[in-house]
Amino acid sequence: MFDDFVVSRADRLLRTAYLLTRDWGVAEDLLQESLAKAWFAWPGIEEPEAYVRRVLVTTYTSWWRRRWRRELPSDDLPDRPVHDEGHPGREEVWRAVGRLPARQRAVIVLRFYEDLPVSEVATLLGCQEGTVKSQTAKALAKLRVDESIVRESHR
Repeated sequence: MFDDFVVSRADRLLRTAYLLTRDWGVAEDLLQESLAKAWFAWPGIEEPEAYVRRVLVTTYTSWWRRRWRRELPSDDLPDRPVHDEGHPGREEVWRAVGRLPARQRAVIVLRFYEDLPVSEVATLLGCQEGTVKSQTAKALAKLRVDESIVRESHR
């Protein structure tokens, strides 16, 4: 049963992990650790996808709080990604989202990229719906005044 869940949901959960971390390697580590935690609790889990999403977010938040870094910076830069000409400000927006505090970033990812309702985000994060709404408002306010986005929108 756990194996079937992983096969059917891993891609979607990995996407959520990537949206939180913005790094495929770290996202894979985050998903692997979250699935390992879920495996130990598997017999008692009623809603597996919601449970694993919550584990993803709480594990990510704890890593962020500890300033978790497994890789060391290097002078060797990878090849540059191809820019999507249809969305010239996409990278600037992602950089701005990346500068948000972990909880606000989680709310933005879950609400706007995963398209989850406020009630489900509150359940996943273990908080009240009002907290999700206030964190969303604070995050959006920060994004509205972020210089890199403001500059890009005036080009």
